[in-house]
Amino acid sequence: MTSNEILPLAVMASSLLPGLIIFTLPESRIRWRTALNLLGALAKLLLVGLLLAGVAAGEEYGFRYAVLPGIDLAFKADALALLFVTLSALLWLFTTLYAIGYLERSPHRSRFFGFFSLCVTATMGIAMAGNLFTFFVFYELLTLTTFPLVVHRGTDKAMQGGTVYLAYTLGGGALLLTGIVWLHSLLGQIEFTHGGVLAALADAPTWQLQAIFLLLIAGVGVKAAIVPLHGWLPQAMVAPAPVSALLHAVAVVKAGAFGIIRIVYEVYGIEFAQSLDLLTPLAVMATVTILWGSFRALFQDDLKRRLAFSTISQISYIVLGVALFGPLGTVGGLVHLVHQGLMKITLFFCAGNFAETLGIHKVSEMDGAGRRMPLTTLAFSIGALGMMGAPLTAGAVSKAWLIDGATAAGMDWAVWVLWTSSLLNAAYFLPILWRAWLRPLPAAFPNERTAARGWRETAWLLLIPPLVTAGAVLAAGMFSDIAWSPLAWAQLIAQREYLQGMP
Repeated sequence: MTSNEILPLAVMASSLLPGLIIFTLPESRIRWRTALNLLGALAKLLLVGLLLAGVAAGEEYGFRYAVLPGIDLAFKADALALLFVTLSALLWLFTTLYAIGYLERSPHRSRFFGFFSLCVTATMGIAMAGNLFTFFVFYELLTLTTFPLVVHRGTDKAMQGGTVYLAYTLGGGALLLTGIVWLHSLLGQIEFTHGGVLAALADAPTWQLQAIFLLLIAGVGVKAAIVPLHGWLPQAMVAPAPVSALLHAVAVVKAGAFGIIRIVYEVYGIEFAQSLDLLTPLAVMATVTILWGSFRALFQDDLKRRLAFSTISQISYIVLGVALFGPLGTVGGLVHLVHQGLMKITLFFCAGNFAETLGIHKVSEMDGAGRRMPLTTLAFSIGALGMMGAPLTAGAVSKAWLIDGATAAGMDWAVWVLWTSSLLNAAYFLPILWRAWLRPLPAAFPNERTAARGWRETAWLLLIPPLVTAGAVLAAGMFSDIAWSPLAWAQLIAQREYLQGMP
């Protein structure tokens, strides 16, 4: 086995092995559990850095193992995979730090961090899957490893939300499996190949290929929270804040969006998908989701539910970018995969801080929060402004490329959709900022648990992660043109792997 085969496996093992060990630790072994968590997260970042350097230099990394005749477990660490892998590895580190502080006095921490590590392992498997079979295996493992995190608190409400989550995601998995089996019967094992593989079935009935596309997109569309498959996401907000951050920014919804990218570009191929008239319906689905999620967010008083409907809207920006049929839209959708993760994880970290420090769970309770917790509120404000597409933020970069992509594709209606969504973003975020910064302090917050000590408005492990990710939102916007930025890597993917000849 060569080093180019070992490295992708080592990336997955860096979270798998610590997770398995953590399961065996007694609750009292806090230092051991913390050390294993941080060691795994730092080792993963180092290994991913090696992969990034190699792929940028043209190296190929992959591993294959025959499970059954004609069915292989295959991994490949290409540029697209590393876009998702790097985001997940980076945010896993900060989510781990945050979770250590958040769960400091909670029971069942070994169980939580064990499944937490397995969840990240499954995400890495999804990102580096080399064929549809491998993607499906890790896609279902992600469902099974996130369910215990959603129901971690064990309350009736948590169990109800977890049951809804499981029903939706297992149903989506069944649809995905049906599409994979149907395709396998026509063409054998489906490898992820640049430009797609289904052009070989050009003589097959069009309705058949369209039906398979619908099954595959519906299967991954559940996790991507495409309307009307989105109902699980607001229900899953019963989970602890670190899990909500994981669901929205690192793993689950990103796995669904990533699956759509792989299916369109590497199973069907963008040009073949366009010839089958599949991209316009996909764009319409994304449009409905963008507007519906934004509209529903307007009427949510619960802060995490407002953020959940915001995620439903924002994830479909990625889907819309895929459906725009052009290099500019491709870049916009790919870079938003990263930018949305940075912005949304910041918002959920801050929401967790408000809840844990002041007992704030509702927008109507945010009065004066900015005066009591200025640093947390500043980070929240940066994340919210990024979601609106404010200048100098990551969101401005994503939306600019998507708008240019829609214009270049002759889809002017999509431009209006993006502008309308930005206005709706402002309509549901600005009232939060107004209450937090401009309304007077209340006589008492709902449940203030931590006394302010100068700049230390809450525990350091809860404060540092959102400040760092908020800084990343600004850095990704202000320095988008430098090498190794998320935008530069998205352009590399479009140039090297998908749309050759992109200017």
